[in-house]
Amino acid sequence: MLTDDGWLEPARHCPSPHFDDRPEQEISLLVIHSISLPPGKYGGPYIDQLFLGQLDPSDDAYFAGIQHLKVSAHCLIRRDGELVQYVSLLQRAWHAGQSNFQGRERCNDFAIGIELEGTDTDSFTPEQYQSLNKLIQLIQTRFPRITTKHIVGHSDIAPGRKTDPGVGFDWNQVK
Repeated sequence: MLTDDGWLEPARHCPSPHFDDRPEQEISLLVIHSISLPPGKYGGPYIDQLFLGQLDPSDDAYFAGIQHLKVSAHCLIRRDGELVQYVSLLQRAWHAGQSNFQGRERCNDFAIGIELEGTDTDSFTPEQYQSLNKLIQLIQTRFPRITTKHIVGHSDIAPGRKTDPGVGFDWNQVK
């Protein structure tokens, strides 16, 4: 279920401070990303901590280079299929950065960002695809302009700069 204020039930809510109001644009794009922290390691609290601005650089040497970032996604799908929501779908999450879709820049203005726990090269789990497909169906009922051709990877809107979700993502499993 999607509440009137853009929060998903029964997702685990973990509200991020890294968002702002969307400009007056209709939500018409869904961007799929991949993330793991530290890179290539799954589980643990670090993705939540990054999106909450609470990453401790003493936990891993990699974190020193990213702990200052103010980033978020609307949702994360963990390896076991758990859905975590950081930002209301009605708000602008900070996930796409410099980006362009069909000549429209600043994709964060009109996109929903979904992170999958994974890397650019590892395969994703059946549980993740199951959760992703349920989430897509739910999003499309509220935002009908997000059709199949409006579901893209981060690499599609930021080519040369981003490679996620990567070769391990099977687009044929997105329904």
